[in-house]
Amino acid sequence: MIYGSFGSTGLEVSKIGFGAWAIGGNAMIGTTAIGWGPADDEVSRKAIHAALDAGINFFDTADIYGLGHSENILSDALSGERDVLIASKVGNCAVDNAFTTNYTKNYILAACEASLTRLKRETIDYYQLHTARVEHLKQSECVEAMDQLKQEGKIRHWGLSLNTFEPEPEAQWMMEQGVGEGFQLVLNLLNGKSIPLMRQAGALGYAIIARMPLQFGLLSGKMPGNRRFDPDDHRHNRLDPALQKDVLAFLDNHVWPLCNQYECSPLQLALSYIAGFNEVSTIIPGMRTPAQVSENTEPLVVLSSTDHNYLEQLFHSAPGQAVWHELISRG
Repeated sequence: MIYGSFGSTGLEVSKIGFGAWAIGGNAMIGTTAIGWGPADDEVSRKAIHAALDAGINFFDTADIYGLGHSENILSDALSGERDVLIASKVGNCAVDNAFTTNYTKNYILAACEASLTRLKRETIDYYQLHTARVEHLKQSECVEAMDQLKQEGKIRHWGLSLNTFEPEPEAQWMMEQGVGEGFQLVLNLLNGKSIPLMRQAGALGYAIIARMPLQFGLLSGKMPGNRRFDPDDHRHNRLDPALQKDVLAFLDNHVWPLCNQYECSPLQLALSYIAGFNEVSTIIPGMRTPAQVSENTEPLVVLSSTDHNYLEQLFHSAPGQAVWHELISRG
């Protein structure tokens, strides 16, 4: 496992982290799926132990994942492990069986206490506002809450998990105000929207967490192209067969041929591309089985500058933009 600095926080993190959304299970808020379908808790525990054995020291969760279940499973499996770093998030919630958000100071303070209880820890290493928007940041309550939690020792560092398709406004506001210490953003072979702001943030010392590195499985090299997801899986409406077919054709034509050159799997190429950005502190593919941990911790390959630049610019090409707009249309 490769380790590096987490921005200017002083923390050292594994280049591959553990995305803990899926282990939250198939929770629903009303008719809205907020998980990845059923998860076996015992298998999840084994996956977490496998991650520790592979050298992973960074685990990313949120209070909304499984409505707290992800945090509970992590605390159970990591009991006694004091050398690991846990990141969680706050702001997304359920009210009257409907999905909503709350970034008020009182809510954040109370939600942090609840997360600490579930995690069985005195401090959260990295706490994130979960996709707060500019209007929430300008109201200042959420920033005041995070600063207060840090002063009280309830959290060590804090940042913002950015919007998937429009990450710029919130990141720019935080950088201009000089607040927060990191950003979680989407970065993968199909989504390069955040690259300019990532470079700006990295130069300022912000830690960068790259999420959705496999774009919900499309970049794993294993999706057959006609998979249908159950209603309790958030991908049910996001990854219909038509989208899968178009994305996989794009990858077959423009991306996967590089796997032959580097003698690697599509998954390795997808993760290696992201690791090629110096600004990225850690990459958090979702993992819920020991097999997935093994696959996601295979050795990374070093892409030539020519090939890395080719993949980066592919996002801006006509075929890349066509796929991008299809992804946006599905949410």
